[in-house]
Amino acid sequence: MISRIDLRGSAVPVDGGLDRDLLPRAELDVEAALEKVRPICEDVRHRGTAALVDYAQRFDGVTLELVRVPREALDDALAGLDPDVRAALEESVRRARVVHRDQRRSDSTVTVVPGGTVTERWVPVERVGLYVPGGRAVYPSSVVMNVVPAQEAGVGSLAVASPPQAEHGGLPHPTVLAACALLGVYEVYAAGGAQAVAMFAYGTGECPPAQLVTGPGNIYVAAAKRLLKGRIGIDSEAGPTEIAVLADDTADPVHVAADLVSQAEHDTVAAAVLVTPSEALADAVEAELKEQVAAARHRERITEALAGRQSGIVLVDSLEDGLAVVDAYAAEHLEIQTADAPAWASRVRNAGAVFVGPYAPVSLGDYCAGSNHVLPTGGCACHSSGLSVQSFLRGIHVVDYSREALADVTHHVVTLAEAEDLPAHGTALKARFEGFKESRGSGGAQAPGGPDGKAPQSK
Repeated sequence: MISRIDLRGSAVPVDGGLDRDLLPRAELDVEAALEKVRPICEDVRHRGTAALVDYAQRFDGVTLELVRVPREALDDALAGLDPDVRAALEESVRRARVVHRDQRRSDSTVTVVPGGTVTERWVPVERVGLYVPGGRAVYPSSVVMNVVPAQEAGVGSLAVASPPQAEHGGLPHPTVLAACALLGVYEVYAAGGAQAVAMFAYGTGECPPAQLVTGPGNIYVAAAKRLLKGRIGIDSEAGPTEIAVLADDTADPVHVAADLVSQAEHDTVAAAVLVTPSEALADAVEAELKEQVAAARHRERITEALAGRQSGIVLVDSLEDGLAVVDAYAAEHLEIQTADAPAWASRVRNAGAVFVGPYAPVSLGDYCAGSNHVLPTGGCACHSSGLSVQSFLRGIHVVDYSREALADVTHHVVTLAEAEDLPAHGTALKARFEGFKESRGSGGAQAPGGPDGKAPQSK
């Protein structure tokens, strides 16, 4: 059901030098998908809404009159939402707000020298497109994870896109619509895949262009993000979901197996990886997987995911080696189920999110931990972060210098400008002081105001 990779007896480098090709990983050929999404994105660019309507018919089997979801459909979805689901979503939103509100950044001003300050202002992106996937599952939780940090960042204009579904009259899933209405987002579009990303990038007659698009999706969404990056900002090129578990013989194999199954449930290419120095645990987890998968609702999907090359049990000589392995793997979700789990978790360098101990499973983070579940995949956690308030903010440096503060540093600027053979850079400073015209006439390179570039003292 699940393969094994035995790294015992081999030297596992602890300095980040482990060959990542030794580890399980899904194949995700975004480059190949680029050529498929390029004509779609160009078509949306030139034909706008008409192209979106055509692709809804072609890919989703629905006939749309308008791509934008009517407000009454959103209100109806919220009114018809199961009360228990609504209560769960409200608690998810509450916890997400607690965490993300604390991520807000304040402007800061640093006095570099007397009369010279640099202020860093944090300004939200003006308009954001938020993508909520459809497909095999329904993801109202992704509405929460996209919308809440954008709202807490102060984004003024939010739009959500989610694929149209034939069984719901060409609208996105009603639970997704209900989550949007619950959060006060009423600009929602029945658009999926690469065409939705193109809609946000270029705009259409119905949808103004956005400056940023966020949210997970399939390989075509990832490819469209790569193609249009620069035209529109992106959060990441999200790939299939993945879980890694670092565990020793103190871990409960029932817990470990259940958590592997929970992520394999997402997709046939979802990744589930156990890293352990305990062969006994590995054996027990394999036995548990057989029982749990047999009883699972989506056992065919889970079986294919666990049997794929992206999943496996990695045996190592020690937890120290295991830590090196999970750091090299850089999982989207990493569970630490070991003795003294907090200590091991504190040493992790590469992970989208870390879940500590037996009572912090990934499923908690998917819904109600308060953390964000839009996380880097495919090993990108070694250089990228998950979605947060920061994702929707831009830092702007504001430079404010007095005449005296500028004069005091002019000679350094002139010197560096000359060293880089960019003399006009220095001239731009010298032009602000007395003696500039005279120095031009004499052809001298001396900074104005005195031999040291300082402004003359007032009499």
